[in-house]
Amino acid sequence: MADNLIITIGRVYGGGGLTIGKKLAERLGVKCYDKELITLAAKESGLCTEVFEHNDEKPTSSFFYSLVMDTHGIGQPMNNYVNVPLNQKVFLAQFETIQNLAARESCVIVGRCADYALSSNNNVYNVFITAEMKDRIDRISKLLGEDKKKVEDIIAKTDKKRSNYYNYYTNKRWGSASSYDLCINSSIVGEDGAVDLILKFIELRKR
Repeated sequence: MADNLIITIGRVYGGGGLTIGKKLAERLGVKCYDKELITLAAKESGLCTEVFEHNDEKPTSSFFYSLVMDTHGIGQPMNNYVNVPLNQKVFLAQFETIQNLAARESCVIVGRCADYALSSNNNVYNVFITAEMKDRIDRISKLLGEDKKKVEDIIAKTDKKRSNYYNYYTNKRWGSASSYDLCINSSIVGEDGAVDLILKFIELRKR
C-alpha cells in the first residue's frame, strides 16, 4: 500500500477533469476510476447500483426514497450502518471502496471526496481542475448538444451539487486552493499540459 501512487482529481463541470484523469492514468499505466466506483462500491457493500446512481455526489436524498431503499436495497455487508441515513450509507460505502482501491493498486480517482477518504495516506496527490467559463460552456455544449444558455445553467447546478457534496462530507472547501496540493486551469495549459504539470509535480514532490 505504501508504494501505491494515488492521484485524486476534483473538478469543475466542463473543465476537462475526467479527460485529464484518463490521460494521466494512461501515461502512468494505471486505471482511472470515476463512475466505475459506483459498481465497485455496490459490489463491496451489498447496496444495489441504483442507490449509488441516485445519490452520486449528492449530500442528501429524499426522505421517501431513503425510506423505500432502506427497506429493499440494503445487503448484508452494510448491516453495521442500519440506523444511518441512506445517503450517508452510500458515502461510507464509497469511502471504504476508495480506501480499498488505494490499498490494492496505484490509480487515478476522479471526484467523490477521494482526497478526504485518503487524507491519512502519504503517497496521495490531490489535484483540482478548473477552467474559464467560456471553454466550459463550449465543451459541454458539444457534449450535450444543448444551446449555450441552457448549458450555463446546467454547469452552475452541477458545480453547486459537487460543492455541496464535498463541503457536506469533508472538513474542507470545494475548489479552494488550500484544499488541494495542486490547482490547474485547463484553459491556460490545455488537457495535455495539465497532465504534464501533474507528472512534474509528482516528480518534484518525491524529491
